[in-house]
Amino acid sequence: MAVTQIANHEREYPSYADVVIVGSGPAGAAYARILSELRPEASVVLFEAGPTISDPPGAHVKNISDVQRRAAAQRKSEGPTPSLSSSSTDTMDGYAADEARLLRPGTFLLRNGWQQPGEDGLPAAAMSSNVGGMAAHWTGACPRPGASERIGFLGNLDELLSEGERLLSVTADALAEAPLADEVRRRLSDALDTQRASNRKVAPMPLAVRRTEEGTFIWSGSDVVFGETTRSNPNFALVDESLVTQILTDGGQVTGVKVRDLRAGTSHVVTARFVIVAADALRTPQLLFASAIRPSALGRYLNDQPQIVYAVQLRDVPAVPESSSVESAITAQSGVSWVPFTDEEPFHGQVMQLDASPVPIEGEHVPGSIVGLGWFCAKDIQPTDRVAFSDEDVDDYGMPAMRIHYSLTEKDKRNLQAARASIVAAGAALGEPLNEAPLTFPPGASLHYQGTVRMGERNDGTSVCDPTGRVWDVQGLYVAGNGVIPTATACNPTLTGVALAVAGARAVASLLVPATSTQSHP
Repeated sequence: MAVTQIANHEREYPSYADVVIVGSGPAGAAYARILSELRPEASVVLFEAGPTISDPPGAHVKNISDVQRRAAAQRKSEGPTPSLSSSSTDTMDGYAADEARLLRPGTFLLRNGWQQPGEDGLPAAAMSSNVGGMAAHWTGACPRPGASERIGFLGNLDELLSEGERLLSVTADALAEAPLADEVRRRLSDALDTQRASNRKVAPMPLAVRRTEEGTFIWSGSDVVFGETTRSNPNFALVDESLVTQILTDGGQVTGVKVRDLRAGTSHVVTARFVIVAADALRTPQLLFASAIRPSALGRYLNDQPQIVYAVQLRDVPAVPESSSVESAITAQSGVSWVPFTDEEPFHGQVMQLDASPVPIEGEHVPGSIVGLGWFCAKDIQPTDRVAFSDEDVDDYGMPAMRIHYSLTEKDKRNLQAARASIVAAGAALGEPLNEAPLTFPPGASLHYQGTVRMGERNDGTSVCDPTGRVWDVQGLYVAGNGVIPTATACNPTLTGVALAVAGARAVASLLVPATSTQSHP
């Protein structure tokens, strides 16, 4: 299905697709991949509001070796109001700054509505707009959920997680044998593992990354999830800078979408049997709201992961090489270690080597000896934490303006206090702290927003979709991404979000039989 660009820069949009996908992050890419594998005869078109910033589309910006090209890709991801060209595009600059509204390159903050009177709000609520979504900028951490993080009513969750690992190209080995990694894990284990079950002890972090024979690290983005299977599928098309403004329905059945070409300013209607909304946990419920699809749980149960960071210089470690013999975005030195979530200690930790320290360092130090510790807490989920939308005001894209309602509970505050004690103990076991005390990031800084279109076992008003992601009471409409996760997680949610997208894509694939040969395809 070819989507071409003509001389006046107005593109030719398809009039029909079996499946329309909204959003090109890992969940949307997972739908495209699974459908390409299971139903390659089906026509699938994916619309992304942001531009293409890499080749192949959806690649991680870390894989762009040229610094200026990488910076340009990050700027193009920053939505309608990108940062000033003079601001840094180094992800480590200001990473641990004590700022009320922390902003990272490649993302843009929610300009208005991020806090309501008397509430904590999400001061650091941020998004990205680009092919690949936030996966063009993420850390690549893909731990499996454990204990109460798991979704109890999904009996095949582990199989789905394995499929997610396949699509994301997850491995725990890529940085596990870095020269200082064993020593980092040994020290962490001595300090933290005494009371932990065997499957929740300190371990190498599973990462969406692969190492080439030459030693270069290739970080997974949506390009890896798409894979050659999707890219070579003649019935798949990815159309960038195209904002889906409305899901069209008739009598409780999806009929298509209305999409605006952000280059030409023109609007188009694309009819479809299935629509998959995989924007993100803020913009997915926004599109449903704009389409007058408003189940009672829409936007509710919003949860972020309260985050604490700390920096440590490892003591008594040998020198390791400062650089690699090949061009690479990273030189393996101390790797990335994982401190898994437990119900007794409801936070998840990652201890990672820093290519540059987030705090000033005086004097000489062994390369790789500076590590950053990040502890993420599971949020006390409540329906009053929500993203609401306006029927009158609009955002920079012309979509219903967001209003964040969000507060930390007493339980959240106790968990944060316990996490501070834990991260200090871990830091003391590793070496000498480089900041006086752990820094608590402003709410929203984790970028791990979940719950706003959560799945449930039944249509009882506390969920938006069923266990396959199908929106209650709307045939043919599915939601995907981290917003579907119904549990309080502390681990990085991308793997789980992709796993749930696999379940949805399989369900849609089963409903695409027999092939729609009678339809008129573009």
